[in-house]
Amino acid sequence: MSEKPRGAIAEKLYYRIGEVAKITGLKPHVLRYWEAEFDLVLPSKNRTKQRLYRRKDVDMIMAIKRLLYKERYSIAGAKKKLMKGLKPKAEKDDVDQGELKKALTDIKEELLSIKDLLD
Repeated sequence: MSEKPRGAIAEKLYYRIGEVAKITGLKPHVLRYWEAEFDLVLPSKNRTKQRLYRRKDVDMIMAIKRLLYKERYSIAGAKKKLMKGLKPKAEKDDVDQGELKKALTDIKEELLSIKDLLD
């Protein structure tokens, strides 16, 4: 019988808070606190109100743990870092809205002049 390496996450649909605590090395009260602080950790609850974490929740908890404990971010800093990482690419690039509007206006004028030539 082969054993899984320590820290390996068994592939399951849902994990209970005790399992997540063992996987992450965090206490359940820390997980509950992070659930309240970080909108990105959203375990569902079954009819008996037990938290059920998905794999993506566990991965997010590990990312939060790394930011807070290894990279020494504050909770507010970790929130910003995580949200910045989730923004679509177009929002990440600092595009000057004035330049974009001018470029679109120039394109529109050029297309209208081409249309006039074709008429």
